[in-house]
Amino acid sequence: MDPGWAEQLKASFNAPYFAELKEFLVQERSRFTVYPKGKDILRAFELTPFDAVRVVILGQDPYHGPGQAHGLCFSVPEGIALPPSLQNIFKEVARDTGLPMSGTGNLTPWAEQGVLLLNATLTVRAGEAGSHQGHGWERFTDAAIAALSNERKGLVFMLWGKYAQDKQALIDADRHYILKAPHPSPLSAHRGFIGCGHFSAANEILTAQGGLPIDWHI
Repeated sequence: MDPGWAEQLKASFNAPYFAELKEFLVQERSRFTVYPKGKDILRAFELTPFDAVRVVILGQDPYHGPGQAHGLCFSVPEGIALPPSLQNIFKEVARDTGLPMSGTGNLTPWAEQGVLLLNATLTVRAGEAGSHQGHGWERFTDAAIAALSNERKGLVFMLWGKYAQDKQALIDADRHYILKAPHPSPLSAHRGFIGCGHFSAANEILTAQGGLPIDWHI
């Protein structure tokens, strides 16, 4: 993990709930297939150092199908078919920015430019969406969001859907920029996610602060 994140999350790593979470994961892996692989659980924190975060996209929990989850919300590895929500994200990127999107759903290039792709829950049992919610991951990722809110300034938080928007309580709106839209899933994407303009809006905010825009092309 990036040393900056390790410092910010030190209290969480040392808390009793985190020890209980680790024991829960040991038990789960002894009985079930769990996604993502252990080496990828904290991948978002490795690819996007604390001091490099510029944009935050919040998801709920990892994909629960074979080969899909690799530690970045909404992202899938090379060669994996695009899930419906990611298809809609790419549709909005293309509509909003004019950038054509390739066939890969691997969002690592976004993470490497400072886009923290963070799920609230970082593991899931195969085939069972939401199966690891309520076991401590939310406390851990809430601590990460709060650390960004308190220690950084001028970040762009993209909150898609009610679950992500409930995290707004952790974010100081006087220090940061909050963009809200419906979730990109097929059930809600056409109620306002398509047309939200978040990708160009984020770049306008970043460049107005003297920073570089995100290259949203994949």
